[in-house]
Amino acid sequence: MPGHTGVVDDVVGTVAEPGATPTATPAPVRRVLSGAAVGARPRPVPPRRAPSRLARATTATLGGVVALAVLAAHLPSDGRSGPPAVPVAAVVGPPTTWAQIPLYQETVTLLPDGTRAEVRSGTDPTFLAGSRVLDPAAATLAQAVGASSAATVTARGEAGADAAARLQRDWLATGTVPGAGGPYEPMARAALLDLRTLLLPGGAAVAGWSERWRYVWPRDAAFVSVALARTGHVDDALDVLAFLDGVQAADGSFQARYLPDGSGPPDDRGVQTDGTGWALWAAGLVVAELDDPAQRAAAADRLRPLVVRSTRHATALVARTGLPPASPDYWEVPERSLTLGTVVPLVAGLQQAETLLRTTGDVALADAAARAATRSQVATIREFGGSGYARYAAGGHADAATAFLLTPFLRAPAPGAHDAWLASVPTMRRPASGLAPGAGWRDDGVSWTPQTSLYAWVAAENGEPGLAHGWLDFLDAHRTTAGSIPEKVLGDGSPAAVAPLAWSAACVLLALDALDRTAPAAPPHAAPLPR
Repeated sequence: MPGHTGVVDDVVGTVAEPGATPTATPAPVRRVLSGAAVGARPRPVPPRRAPSRLARATTATLGGVVALAVLAAHLPSDGRSGPPAVPVAAVVGPPTTWAQIPLYQETVTLLPDGTRAEVRSGTDPTFLAGSRVLDPAAATLAQAVGASSAATVTARGEAGADAAARLQRDWLATGTVPGAGGPYEPMARAALLDLRTLLLPGGAAVAGWSERWRYVWPRDAAFVSVALARTGHVDDALDVLAFLDGVQAADGSFQARYLPDGSGPPDDRGVQTDGTGWALWAAGLVVAELDDPAQRAAAADRLRPLVVRSTRHATALVARTGLPPASPDYWEVPERSLTLGTVVPLVAGLQQAETLLRTTGDVALADAAARAATRSQVATIREFGGSGYARYAAGGHADAATAFLLTPFLRAPAPGAHDAWLASVPTMRRPASGLAPGAGWRDDGVSWTPQTSLYAWVAAENGEPGLAHGWLDFLDAHRTTAGSIPEKVLGDGSPAAVAPLAWSAACVLLALDALDRTAPAAPPHAAPLPR
């Protein structure tokens, strides 16, 4: 995940065996905000081998419906993709083992000259209404951003600050604020402003403004582009995808992350295969937000080079068995075995590629994408379904990537995926009531907001509004004093690490948008989170 460095490394350790019990009772959620304005490399746990009872299905080019029907016929009658897995208990150590990670900043601010600056942790900044622009008359200005940035603000005077703030307010007004009129509207407005402020000229959607996060991760940028499109900012979303088009390798692969000027990767983390799938998936969802056929066709044409390269690369990756080679996924660690978080984004991307390529007239490649998507989805169900969709095909612990098996990622949920997703929650729950990236994550008490907000979105999209509200309540309660969503929440409820994190802000907006689209007459109360 963005920002992983040795500073907060060593986040995966020994985990409980199946059936183990937590060593501490989770602490209640604690609200830590006043209403002012309102990375680590895990070591994967070796998978436990659990042979699949799922019969092999013929995956030749019979088409998606036929192939999946063959698989379904071999599934148990309750719809699960294999014997019901015994959930692994969440590993929650005592408070003395909880990680102590500082909050690096309260948020990011837009300076009147167009540059950005961190707002220091522990300060209470004052922004001009409806913006991430600091009030030049505020007594706390220098304390919030330091003398140099404060001088930039004051040099432009109130007129310069007002002009910059007006641009952000005008931008907000061109789109929609999901959750408007409800309790989450302040969080949504803050998340939108954070995404806008983290979006640099040229479409570089950086993950955060701390130095180690000031890069563009393709997967994070993909989620940001979808959030922008679904809140009425399709042009910005297309710019984000155009940036990815500009940095993508000729063979259709993506490095782990890129410098925001588009000049290349900042280091040798190497290729991460899921980036190709995420770019395709996001391109499909962004273009789908355009109602006008002419505009949709124009957007698809603009993204055609990205889509064609990505489709060819993805189809080649799954050509032999339906499964790609092992690659680092969002955990960003070397992998010797294929993970669920690598293969499912490719399936999702290939499904979207088919529609996009038919729009651009690339019928033969669209047909190839459809066949590859079916082949890979069938292989994923066959290989991962028997373990209850654990992180590895051979088994192991539950992983947040189970969310990718549901809509809005796959067009139709994989058999047994909804149950597997629900079963993953208690294994990943952390003391403050957020989620870890997987059951194999170190028992350091830390909740990660990217996965918690991802689960909120998936809950909203899959008929679980009560769960969505529960996770949104958690995220809302643990924002910084400036209203930004941090990357982490500690066991005692304190926000920690970088703030804002673009991936988390995007998923919050997408969850609220999904709730708006499916809202009943009376909004449901937050349901208790699965235990």
